[in-house]
Amino acid sequence: MYFVINIIGIFVVIGIVFLCSPNKKKVNWKPIISLLIVELLITWFMLGTNIGKWVVGKIAAFFTWLVSCANEGISFAFPSVMANDTVDFFFSALMPIIFIVTFFDILTYFGIMTWIINIVGRAISKISRLPKLESFFSIQMMFLGNTEALAVIRQQLLELKGQRLLTFGLMSMSSISGSIIASYLTMIPATYVFSAIPLNCLNALLLASMLNPVNVEKEEDIVYVPPKEEKKDFFSTISNSMIVGIRMVIVILAMVIGYVALTAALNGILGFFVNGLTIQKIFSFIFSPFAFLLGLSGDDAMYVASLMGIKITTNEFVAMMDLKKHLDDLAPHTVAVAATFLTSFANFSTVGMIYGTYSSILGDEKSVIIGKNVWKLLVSGMAVSLLSAMLVGLFVW
Repeated sequence: MYFVINIIGIFVVIGIVFLCSPNKKKVNWKPIISLLIVELLITWFMLGTNIGKWVVGKIAAFFTWLVSCANEGISFAFPSVMANDTVDFFFSALMPIIFIVTFFDILTYFGIMTWIINIVGRAISKISRLPKLESFFSIQMMFLGNTEALAVIRQQLLELKGQRLLTFGLMSMSSISGSIIASYLTMIPATYVFSAIPLNCLNALLLASMLNPVNVEKEEDIVYVPPKEEKKDFFSTISNSMIVGIRMVIVILAMVIGYVALTAALNGILGFFVNGLTIQKIFSFIFSPFAFLLGLSGDDAMYVASLMGIKITTNEFVAMMDLKKHLDDLAPHTVAVAATFLTSFANFSTVGMIYGTYSSILGDEKSVIIGKNVWKLLVSGMAVSLLSAMLVGLFVW
């Protein structure tokens, strides 16, 4: 029965997004169906075949190796901390970001990451028949992060019309950065992190084409390539990457501390008026219908619903830390859908990041398109996470 409910959930999410679309007649269903078929095949390959599980295992091992390399640097600076049996979240999950950012920037510097993005982006564009820039952008933000990917195509964004600019804002809600993956692996199973990554990429394209259908002429369907003049020397690049990495660490740490503290304060206020009432319980009721559509029941559904609320109001790190404490107590299906749902940047603070990036690149006049469509960005982010979790849930019971 729960398997059937899981299938129904996929159609409910797509139906809700379709109802939210202001131009329902312009929605092209062929790319949507094509992408869904591709996603089902990818999910089956990763979770239902020995080869797929082996590939995911090798990728996870690679990122584990990257973390071990990062730990060498952290141990040099903080030997007594890293010698402990239990290492704090700041050192185990956040500090490795400094090295991971640098590593990916080195790959980009030598054209390796650009080559991968071009191949995968071109393949997605041909399969879906959606515009090239949108297809390439979905891959770029998967490796680089939403704000970094927007910065890469900034010259082309300056030439785009308002409505198409909204598409990139919608897609940016569903991103994940390669530099963050290692941090996720310290909290939730690697299998579901790497399952969520390609699914989020394709679902971002799929749902953005529904929420904001835009016709792109052939002559406008081009991808911006940064000139060689913009390329800095190698040592300047890696030095800047390390500075960017520590800034990311500080920002994430500040957000985690701040939001956890705010949640505790809000729970204290709520408990003053109603004994035992918390923000987690409120959101568990608000999001419970979607949790049930994930094929969950009873306490598991309410718990995952509370994780959804934590993620959208704070960030995925806070929710993942909570999930990590309960991994051994939850059913495999519950762990699969919860971990997949949490693997993205979709929350209120991400809306602010996207608006700030648009404002800095395009100016206040063009960035208004984001401010006027905040609800669409939130719908897009939540819908992508739900759809990815539902697809993974079909193969894990």
